[in-house]
Amino acid sequence: MASSSESDPFERVADAAAARADSPLVVRAGGRAVGLFYHEGAFYATDNRCPHMGFPLTDGSVDDGVLTCPWHHARFELSCGDTFDPFADDVQTYPVEVRDGDVYVNPRPERAESPREHWQDRLEHGLRENLSLVVAKAVIGLDDAGVDATVPLAAGAEFGTHYREDGWGRGLTTLAATANLLDDVRPEDRRRALYVGLTEVADECAGEPPFFVQEPLGATDVPPERLAAWFRENVDLRDADGAERVLRAAVAAGLDEDAIAGMVVAAATDHRYLDSGHRVDFANKAFELLDHVGWEHADSVLPSLVPGLAAADRAEEDSSWRQPVDVAGLVSDAADRLPDLAAAGEDESWTEPGDVVDVLLGDDPHRIVGALTDAIADGATAPELASLVAYAAARRVAQFGTANEFSDWNTVHHTYTFANAVDGLARRTSAVEVYRGVLDAAVSVYLDRFLNTPPTPLPDPAGDRDPAEALAALRETFEVEAAEEVNRAGRLTAEFLAADGDPATLRRALGEALLREDVGFHPRQNLEAAFAQYDRLGGGDRARVHLVATARFLAAHTPTRRAGEQTFTIADRLHRGEKIHET
Repeated sequence: MASSSESDPFERVADAAAARADSPLVVRAGGRAVGLFYHEGAFYATDNRCPHMGFPLTDGSVDDGVLTCPWHHARFELSCGDTFDPFADDVQTYPVEVRDGDVYVNPRPERAESPREHWQDRLEHGLRENLSLVVAKAVIGLDDAGVDATVPLAAGAEFGTHYREDGWGRGLTTLAATANLLDDVRPEDRRRALYVGLTEVADECAGEPPFFVQEPLGATDVPPERLAAWFRENVDLRDADGAERVLRAAVAAGLDEDAIAGMVVAAATDHRYLDSGHRVDFANKAFELLDHVGWEHADSVLPSLVPGLAAADRAEEDSSWRQPVDVAGLVSDAADRLPDLAAAGEDESWTEPGDVVDVLLGDDPHRIVGALTDAIADGATAPELASLVAYAAARRVAQFGTANEFSDWNTVHHTYTFANAVDGLARRTSAVEVYRGVLDAAVSVYLDRFLNTPPTPLPDPAGDRDPAEALAALRETFEVEAAEEVNRAGRLTAEFLAADGDPATLRRALGEALLREDVGFHPRQNLEAAFAQYDRLGGGDRARVHLVATARFLAAHTPTRRAGEQTFTIADRLHRGEKIHET
């Protein structure tokens, strides 16, 4: 067949008479397979790969100007390639000319949009229609076009905050968590991380009414302290609309991140351990997502927290926080003293007592709260105490007894991710109310003590095992559903680290295992929290416990059916031009 030139981009592909008689035909043009169709007196050319899953379109049928793929029955308007079916992309069409009895095709027509524009449009379509395969294709296409990850992250943030009336939930939290994992996972898993986060946003928003925006209060020059008081009062009264208007006013007034984070933390800790810690965790993730996409999205992202804050269950209404010991009252009494305690410790420098971890893991809530309030008066900062309590929470996970009910994993997990969130927020705001989150987390660690009865011993390996061998064995634990694999995963993680295995290599392996599985919300939260805690501690024995804990948690929740991984793999293979239908 004749090749094209700069002056004439068309290539001869077939004899016109033969093409009419043998339609449809597969021809080659521009190095690609093109479907050539003769229909209703005219020739049409399309990419021969169905954009849905790559099936040859010449095996399909044409009727009344509509080309139908026989595999999943995606339909396309033959002349322009537009699809009638949301699950399929539009198929590429090519200009056709008949010259002196021969058919010519232009295999490189000018595109109306750039690859970036095309894949951004497809991503928005996939989010709207909750089409995982379309989202996967868009993520891969954007990355292949060199588009920075902040672009799909911002698209997911805007979609998730506008199309769910109940506001921030597991979808956006997963998106923020997977965004935080991007630098920890293998380069080839970064696309998977974005895909997982974005599909969770789409799934949670599917079928939900939109988030109707409240206008900010019109008052100007309101002191930040008054805005914070108004916000807390409206959340306390469960008036989500009023609280949203105040928060939008604070953003519009240009309050800095410290002040706005302080407002949110105060409202989220005026009552105890809201929604088993989820509300504080969601708040932390909202600020972390803004770290990725930019503060200019704050007016969309932060108000989505308000419906959940206002409607949340409050732990002081739960019998476990009232009987047999009124730990809710104990925390509230201590919270009332926080301004004075913080003032007393303002010029002090705290040194961690040698027995404080044992106290936090003990069975005396009065002693636990007393140790923390004494530490504040002695100069302990909120980040120092939050990190300490997060370590105690990690111990609960690392020493969780597998004889407990499986659902009890969620109990220790909630405490752990709550403590991690308090730690994150403590590094973002100077508001004294963040200490209340520390106290709530410590009490939750206390309430979880029976799930360490008896405690699984922390592994203490000699450090003489080959790290590569330990890592290979660890990967195997994620392939077997058995209680003994949970303890084995913790032990192998400790053996790898004790033998000076590279923590970054371990993290990549854990990330790989996480992202291929349909593990859902909690394991994704857990792993990301463990990585955050490891980084904040900068290595060492305590940091290793966080990785041991999350390896155990992941092993308890794997393997799964890996349906999401199958969808992503299909999209990746299609992008590489593989023939899915032949395997």
